[in-house]
Amino acid sequence: MRENERSAVVTTARKWNDQTIALARGTAAKLGLAYVPRQRLSIEEVRERWHTDMVLVAKRDMLVLETPAGELFFHPNMAHLRLKNIRKGDGDRMAEAMDLRPGMSVLDCTLGFGADSIVASFVVGPEGCVTGIESQPLVEAVVSCGLHHFSGDTVCIREAMRRIRTVCDDSLHYLKNQPDRSVDIVYFDPMFRHPLMDSTSLDPLRTVANHHALTPEHIAEARRVARRRVVFKETSRSMEFSRLGFTKIEGGRYSKVHYGVMILD
Repeated sequence: MRENERSAVVTTARKWNDQTIALARGTAAKLGLAYVPRQRLSIEEVRERWHTDMVLVAKRDMLVLETPAGELFFHPNMAHLRLKNIRKGDGDRMAEAMDLRPGMSVLDCTLGFGADSIVASFVVGPEGCVTGIESQPLVEAVVSCGLHHFSGDTVCIREAMRRIRTVCDDSLHYLKNQPDRSVDIVYFDPMFRHPLMDSTSLDPLRTVANHHALTPEHIAEARRVARRRVVFKETSRSMEFSRLGFTKIEGGRYSKVHYGVMILD
């Protein structure tokens, strides 16, 4: 790392107001990062002046992370399409692998963009609960802000988003601090060992995501914490299922992703 190089800085959009300045300052304080006034600087000029590739930008009710691979921002697009299918009665592969029902509790150990947590929150309803764990502070900040402030969708999807609790922590550390059999479902969707590179929308996330593979210890802790199921998502031909002890695999015959399922009850 170069002298005076920073992991990231926080600023506002070029058109700022008291609200966006407050969001930027609050986010910087929460993450332990520098808040820098935007002035009339371009993102590239902010990067150059502050010696960083990552710039977290506060806009109206949202945060956008400017990465070398593009913008990382929250939008419930994929969740919206999946929930539309659920409401039509077509189902959802992840929800089926979890055997989700209203009132259940779900621990999503790999929050990412939040789509899986939104779907789970919608299915378990207001009687249930979903907690999303994200190890990368910049990603958690963007997604948490989006879940709590995004307004451009239906009421039922907004309500599902608002119910999700996010925690910035390493998933194994978090699991180790949970009581035995304290949630119904523990879910993992880590970065795939062999990425589906046609998913270019994930390029900004890949820049800042946690790329560490799950370990048998993750699964052992998940089995201790879960009451009903541990579910693991990976590419359909992945050897990770067998390495981690998943023998029950669910997913469409032609699907690029499958779900490993451990049934505990």
